[in-house]
Amino acid sequence: MAEAESLWSAIAAVINTQRDRPSLIQQAQPVGGGCINRSYRLVLEDGQAWFVKLNQRDSLAAFAAEAEALTAIAASQTIRVPQPIAWGETNRSAYLVLEWLELDRGPTDWRQMGAQLAQLHRQTRSPQGFGWHRDNVIGQTPQINPWQWDWGAFWQVQRIQFQLDLAARNGYRWPHAQALCDRIPDLLADHQPKPALVHGDLWSGNASFLADGTPVIFDPATYYGDREVDLAMTELFGGFPPAFYEGYRQVWPLDPGYRSRRDLYNLYHVLNHVNLFGGGYVHQAQRLIDRLLATNR
Repeated sequence: MAEAESLWSAIAAVINTQRDRPSLIQQAQPVGGGCINRSYRLVLEDGQAWFVKLNQRDSLAAFAAEAEALTAIAASQTIRVPQPIAWGETNRSAYLVLEWLELDRGPTDWRQMGAQLAQLHRQTRSPQGFGWHRDNVIGQTPQINPWQWDWGAFWQVQRIQFQLDLAARNGYRWPHAQALCDRIPDLLADHQPKPALVHGDLWSGNASFLADGTPVIFDPATYYGDREVDLAMTELFGGFPPAFYEGYRQVWPLDPGYRSRRDLYNLYHVLNHVNLFGGGYVHQAQRLIDRLLATNR
């Protein structure tokens, strides 16, 4: 109990350094926030609430990267994200403090979310092509982001090959997977996307709405990549409503050939789920590999 009180007191002290009216903790209530971190609604005595993620101390770099990604998306002034407040570590835990947002309490405007995502993707002033100024994580898996000017090479080496190598270390192998990986530069040779600022992990669990219908996205794995990687992932686990895609296309129509690239982009996330969870994702990865090889002979 004393250790928990010390943890929350340390976090409250950091929050209070950024406020005009310091306040003590009233409540730290566990809330749903995924299977990776422990998540809490932290309420101070003045009624102000914050969203706090906790994990082991070695998660500090991941929390810092998430805060930087949220800051970059917010700076685009295109779509709402929770504002990062503070991050750091105590004796035993790393923490990330975010603005508390009341989600799923009102109308949903999927068309606006699609339009605002397209506006985010219009942020194409990448300093060095595809990648990011630091590595981050996708779930709990490292996501490596060294800069590349060649998109096909980036997707081959930094995304698919990385996941295949990790899968092999975890005991998973698929016939012809390496042959497919080796062909990626050729498969993407005729596609020359601009490096767009992407969310990087955009499935339905990382998108929601404020009470007034304002779209919100969160838990990013941001980098500069082909904008289609976000669109592809929205279709991976059931898809977003049709209004989302209509809103997106009204701002920025998709390039020809998107359907043929969608499976290649989603293979990255399926492989990552294999490395995180195993199970049925192993067979889903094989089906994707087979389909990609069959359609790209």
